[in-house]
Amino acid sequence: MAEKKSISVEEKLQALFNLQTVDTEVDKIKILRGELPLEVQDLEDEIAGLQTRIDNYKSDVENLETAISNKHGEIKDAEALISKYNEQQKNVRNNREYDSLSKEIEFQTLEIELSNKRINEFTAEIEAKKVVIEDANAKLEGRKIDLEIKQNQLEEIISETQKEEEALSLKSEEILNKIEDRLSVAYKRIRGNARNGLAVATVERDACGGCFNKIPPQRQLDIASRKKIIVCEYCGRILVDKDINIPIEEVEAIRRAELEAKREKKTKRKTRKVKKD
Repeated sequence: MAEKKSISVEEKLQALFNLQTVDTEVDKIKILRGELPLEVQDLEDEIAGLQTRIDNYKSDVENLETAISNKHGEIKDAEALISKYNEQQKNVRNNREYDSLSKEIEFQTLEIELSNKRINEFTAEIEAKKVVIEDANAKLEGRKIDLEIKQNQLEEIISETQKEEEALSLKSEEILNKIEDRLSVAYKRIRGNARNGLAVATVERDACGGCFNKIPPQRQLDIASRKKIIVCEYCGRILVDKDINIPIEEVEAIRRAELEAKREKKTKRKTRKVKKD
């Protein structure tokens, strides 16, 4: 990677200000999209959740149907045993054998009753789950329609702004590549912490353009001199003068002209006042 060219503090401040201007334009484009990206993401998450829920219920239904099938098998086995024990009772040699077989028949009968009870329970549970699946499928189809509408709206907005956003993003990267890593990291950190994404603020009406707190006159002079990077003591934003993109020599010339004009105006007032007296 090529080393970044060393630039003056004034050039760094100008680069930061220009970077902020470009990133603010990108933010405006994203604002145009509003909450659509979040709405699309929420719908996608909800659809995925509904699909998982439906799949889980279908799996439960399959397991219950398997359980019912097993219970029917157990009933057949029990009926076969009862038939076998009934035949054996016809050939018993004593009461003890007869009673033992009677208990086995009674036990298998109870097993059949229990299996039938479980079958009824499982059947009712299957019907309940099928109702839930039906409702979830209806909701899923509705959410899919909503998602398609939102995606179309988002794609329409993106298609309208994509070229502009790509150009701005490229310009942002170009400016970032001119700034030393330490400064670009600080810029991104401040921007990430700022609610409005403003990391570089101009001094407007003697106040920080980010948090609107007053800036002392001496601090304003330091900012206007462009000899060091100064941050707002209240919000931590990087501060620049509003004429940052005008060469400081021209700014100073303009200010000298303004001061001279004020002096001349003041002198004329005094002269008029003396004449009147």
